[in-house]
Amino acid sequence: MTEHSPIRRFLPHLWLWIAIVVIVFPIWLVFVASTRTNLEILSAPMSVLPGSHFLENYFRVLTEGGHALGESAWMMMKNSLIMALGISVGKIVVSLLAAFALVFFDFRFRKAIFWSIFVTLMLPVEVRIMPTYKVISDLHMLNSYWGLILPMIVSATAVFLFRQFFLSVPREMAEASQIDGATPMQFFGEILVPMTRTPIAAMFVIQFIYGWNQYLWPLLITTKEKYYTLLIGINRMLAGADVEIEWQIVMATVLLAMVPPIIVVIVMQKQFVAGMTETEK
Repeated sequence: MTEHSPIRRFLPHLWLWIAIVVIVFPIWLVFVASTRTNLEILSAPMSVLPGSHFLENYFRVLTEGGHALGESAWMMMKNSLIMALGISVGKIVVSLLAAFALVFFDFRFRKAIFWSIFVTLMLPVEVRIMPTYKVISDLHMLNSYWGLILPMIVSATAVFLFRQFFLSVPREMAEASQIDGATPMQFFGEILVPMTRTPIAAMFVIQFIYGWNQYLWPLLITTKEKYYTLLIGINRMLAGADVEIEWQIVMATVLLAMVPPIIVVIVMQKQFVAGMTETEK
């Protein structure tokens, strides 16, 4: 083997550390700003060391919220969490059942139905947003958790991923389960779903972050503060025309908005990587 010189071994690590600093430094500034007063933040240049108002600012964010918003960050985090969990779990359940039907049942126009689902990926959100809003409005689901979740639980991407996985499952397994007297749903629940746990974990991470970061749809269908998600709350804090923007509250809320997705990625990183890279079933 050819031994690389110390400099050639050192350079990749140097670039890696530079990239880490570039990514982490803005987050550090957000944290520092969340521990200071508004006056300290607006005085230039702001110190890069944490201030002495950490507990005070975060306690206020979690219990009261800012002047421009009546709800606390705790309430908005709860709404975002309900929406993210509802979207991710709903998409997984619906997509698993759809992929199961497309792979293990023979019926007319099966391929045409799959491609009609897949073609929806080519439709931009703007094309679907107004018809979806009209349906939710007619069903009286505005300002409700059902209205936040239901339109988002169908995913062509998840159907495609699970279908590809199910295609790799030998058909003999389905035939063997039939011989043993298992119903299709027993085969699905007791054999297929446990086999699909790594793709399910990968899809959960993707869809949780997707649901947590939703902004346009909650903005359209929520007019009551008790249903605001965290991103809507942050936008309203920044858009307060008649009130001075409390930057320390905004920054603390922004930092709190990053916590749940980071926790999900850290806790499920092994399953996520396995679900995205496994090819041998």
